Amino acid sequence: MAFLVVVLGPVLLGAFFVGATLSAVDRSRATERLGLAAAGVRTSVDALCQQLRAAADAVALVADPVARPRAADQVVGRGLATAVVIADAAGRTTYATAGGPPGPWQDCAGVPTGRVGALAVQVRLRDPAGADLGAVAAAQPVDPAFVARLAAVTGVDVTLLDGPGQITHTTEDPGVRAAVLAAAGQAVGDGVAGTGDGRYVRRVGPSPGQPLPLVLSVPARRPPVLFGALAAAVALAALLAVLAAWRLARVTTRPLVELAGAVDRVAHGDLTARVPVRSRDEIGRLAAAFNRMMRETGSYVAALTSSRDQLRNHLVVLGDTLASTHDLQRILRVILDSAIAGTGARAGAVLLLDGHGVLVGQCVEGLAGRWPTDDPADPATLRVPVGTGVVGAVAATGEPVRGRWTASDPPTGEPTCETYVAVPFAAPDPRGPERPGHPPVDGDPTAPPSAALGVLALYDRLGGHEFDDDDLVTLRTFAGHAAVAVENVRVHEEAQRLSLTDPLTGLWNYRYLRESIRREVERANRFGRMLSVLALDLDRFKHVNDTWGHAAGDAVLVEFARRVRGVIREVDLAFRQGGEEFVVLLPETDARGATIVAERLGAVVRDQPVPVDGHGDEPLRVPVTVSIGIAVYPDHAAGGQQVLDAADDALYAAKAAGRDGYRMAPTAVGDPARTQEIPVVAATVSPPDGLPRAGAADPTGAAQGGASSGPHPPRQSRGR
Repeated sequence: MAFLVVVLGPVLLGAFFVGATLSAVDRSRATERLGLAAAGVRTSVDALCQQLRAAADAVALVADPVARPRAADQVVGRGLATAVVIADAAGRTTYATAGGPPGPWQDCAGVPTGRVGALAVQVRLRDPAGADLGAVAAAQPVDPAFVARLAAVTGVDVTLLDGPGQITHTTEDPGVRAAVLAAAGQAVGDGVAGTGDGRYVRRVGPSPGQPLPLVLSVPARRPPVLFGALAAAVALAALLAVLAAWRLARVTTRPLVELAGAVDRVAHGDLTARVPVRSRDEIGRLAAAFNRMMRETGSYVAALTSSRDQLRNHLVVLGDTLASTHDLQRILRVILDSAIAGTGARAGAVLLLDGHGVLVGQCVEGLAGRWPTDDPADPATLRVPVGTGVVGAVAATGEPVRGRWTASDPPTGEPTCETYVAVPFAAPDPRGPERPGHPPVDGDPTAPPSAALGVLALYDRLGGHEFDDDDLVTLRTFAGHAAVAVENVRVHEEAQRLSLTDPLTGLWNYRYLRESIRREVERANRFGRMLSVLALDLDRFKHVNDTWGHAAGDAVLVEFARRVRGVIREVDLAFRQGGEEFVVLLPETDARGATIVAERLGAVVRDQPVPVDGHGDEPLRVPVTVSIGIAVYPDHAAGGQQVLDAADDALYAAKAAGRDGYRMAPTAVGDPARTQEIPVVAATVSPPDGLPRAGAADPTGAAQGGASSGPHPPRQSRGR
């Protein structure tokens, strides 16, 4: 039963996942297709209404009342409208072209309350003095041919409803009309509803500019026999699993019972228990392995008993190591001391690889006077290039070595010693730890390489004997601990870095902004310098998300952050405060320098629309502008939070002034109502609307703004 559960469980889950995934993909594609069709319907109806308005305007522009009927006939003859009706100021029809569509006529700007026979646009007639002379109406019939044209343009089936929800015209097959009408009643807003026979339905209109109540539908595209095939596959898998379980139960039951009995005797202390080997299959090999294991276990019992105390000491060492997880020097020291004690070495060293291909000593023991260094008390002066000497060769090849130096073969660049053993350690293998008896296959092209971290080397074993294979195994174990420790420290440092950065743009986050503004204000006070703060907000960013999607909005934020980094200096700091709001700190920069940076930021954003992929063959060019508020410490505020608030209020002023520009915060001293823009380059010209923009000075002065007090979270509603 357990075998059946293990085998059939994944099969059932896989069949359910495949069915659910294909259904979800089919619905997603149908939703996208109906969305494009809805846009096509709105465009077609809007184009027809514009055409009718142009036809009515052409007749209304004829000043001679006698010539208007002739103009109406010409409009109909050219196909701009099916019918034109001219009425006087009292509403009486004075002329109507022949062959007009049946009523009722629906005005393009209105909302239908019943059946729609034609779309119409009405234009008022006025004399030169502005008196009302009547009206001209141009109409186009809404008939089966019109609905068929909409279906041909959009590529989906189209149904026109009347007021009570009945079908007026449709391109649907008679067999599915009732189901489509029922699903249309369930669709809410722009939502998509499904029918029982595998179709997806969406309602379009009535709405301003598209007064027709239409229903769009497309058939599902998933294979009709999908669920039947999945059920057949599950049934076949269940049959095969039952047969396999029955066979395995017969073959394995007797040997496993004998093996279980032997294991039970061993559990009670009988190390002489053996299992009869009845076959050469897997069960027979398991029995033979069990017997061999028991013979070897008996020989190891004495050795394990004698080394129990040593193992306890090693557990204490490992506990000390775990207690200092993030203290790299302490961890390496504990590992080195444990390795020396476990192998009986006189000296040793742990060296880590730096970014320049050089092994740098981290901790050493017993090497004073043995290894030539600039400062024997400082392990960092122990530097070995990769590939040089025994230690460098181990780091270069990744292979452990052990041996002995003789008088005829003195070491070059190595400590003065007789015996040595060195093993490399690397970052943990992403495939997981190796299993006993299953070493990684040499030359496997799919095996991911491990990054080298350093070398653990020991010298001069007590008693003068060479280091043996057991010492090599022990040392590799400690090297593994060292690799895990170094990797944990690096991961911890990386986690600390990520806690201060924005994952989308790579800029510093709001948490680091609070720390940085305090530090920069203290530095400005200490050295008597200025600190400029720029508060930036992308204009109408909600429109970008609503029009092109949140993926396009994320692409705009990433590109904006890249451009900000390209404009500011290396000493400047850029932060993402939240949403589409950013902050830039400009140390040792006055108001004039800040306005120059603001002009450059505005220009680099405005002049180059952001390319966004995923909207066709060519990248979509999204135009973006930015509003900027500027505040300078200590001119505009007396503290870090206050200067942020001043820049934020100046940003509000830039938004209120029309966006795509910058504003300077008012000075903290004097009349705040009389602030004046810092003059910029003389060649700049103010735009016609008088609002400041990046690249142009504002002759009217900065907008008013105040400063708030106290810390507060970033405000994110301004860019809507």
